[in-house]
Amino acid sequence: METTIAEPVLSLRSATLAFGDRQLWSNLNLDVRPGEFLAVLGPNGTGKTSLLKTILGQQQLTSGSISLLGKPVGLGTRDIGYIPQQKLLEQGTPLRARDLVAFGANGHRWGLPISSKAVRRKVDEVLEAVGATAYADVPVATLSGGEQQRIRVAQSIAGDPRLLLCDEPLLSLDLNHQRGVSKLINEQRKVLDTAVVFVTHDVNPILGMVDRVLYLAGGRFRIGTPDEVLRSEVLSYMYDTPVEVIRSRGRIVVLGAPEGYGVHDHLEHHVGEKAEV
Repeated sequence: METTIAEPVLSLRSATLAFGDRQLWSNLNLDVRPGEFLAVLGPNGTGKTSLLKTILGQQQLTSGSISLLGKPVGLGTRDIGYIPQQKLLEQGTPLRARDLVAFGANGHRWGLPISSKAVRRKVDEVLEAVGATAYADVPVATLSGGEQQRIRVAQSIAGDPRLLLCDEPLLSLDLNHQRGVSKLINEQRKVLDTAVVFVTHDVNPILGMVDRVLYLAGGRFRIGTPDEVLRSEVLSYMYDTPVEVIRSRGRIVVLGAPEGYGVHDHLEHHVGEKAEV
């Protein structure tokens, strides 16, 4: 009996992105299928966030194509949920947690969100799912960083997106909140078969969830399982210098990235100092 392979949610063909003479990546071919968890790794300046912008329709490819559910990407589709890099809201912002989540549930409509019974029920369900019911009616700006990030996760999944884009959603969170947010995202993709594209500088908090890795470095890329990509010979080729990958107690440590690559938050500059991927 033949196994039917699900059609991809996201497809890139011969995708190239450059800014002037600086080429971030070229001829990228990638399919992301329903329920797949893809981690996007690499040092700063290699086009990780720019990749998300092209998927959102905010950035045009230099060449090649990108499609969502078989159609060219465009602005404002509710098929995509988006968790941006953490940025605390300014004190005095009047929005309550449930108001922000409601934008995710019906923000695709013109005008102000409609507070129907169905939307209110959906908002309550999502807030409960992320463990935020206790502060549903509290102004978002008064919440802690971890609580605000939970609300952003809730907002991103309230519309039941087919694709969830996560741009460093664990940045600035403590270990406990990293685990909590990662678990929420993983549960969402399992329940609704949502595809996840997760940009991060540290793969360890999500390592057990990741199906494949897209690694960007030095104008090159490599796609495969974590075991296929996060290897000494692969990263040494991509950085064009000896790099050692060590696995210890279920975590990955990378040694030996040189100075000059602008990778201080991803790999250590000096051989012998360690950093987690």
